[in-house]
Amino acid sequence: MAAYLIADIEVQDAAAFEEYREQVPATLEPFGGTYIVRGGAATTLEGGWEPKRMVVLEFPSMDALQSWYHSDAYKGPKALRIRATMTRAVAVEGV
Repeated sequence: MAAYLIADIEVQDAAAFEEYREQVPATLEPFGGTYIVRGGAATTLEGGWEPKRMVVLEFPSMDALQSWYHSDAYKGPKALRIRATMTRAVAVEGV
């Protein structure tokens, strides 16, 4: 079953975030991860949620998603993202 990482990212250091963006794609491939959404325009339909930058990643399974998120390959980029942004993220299984 596919799994998705859904993140709302508020960039606080644009230069560091650009470095992060350049590093991440290579970390996804070994885990079967692909971008579904990568910062496109978002329109709030209900509630008070006003996302800054939306990212949706698809993985073949929750195990693959978790393995990527905790991998040595993503460790460095993740630390860079944590330093450069305020991020809210969830992992969810598809149907």
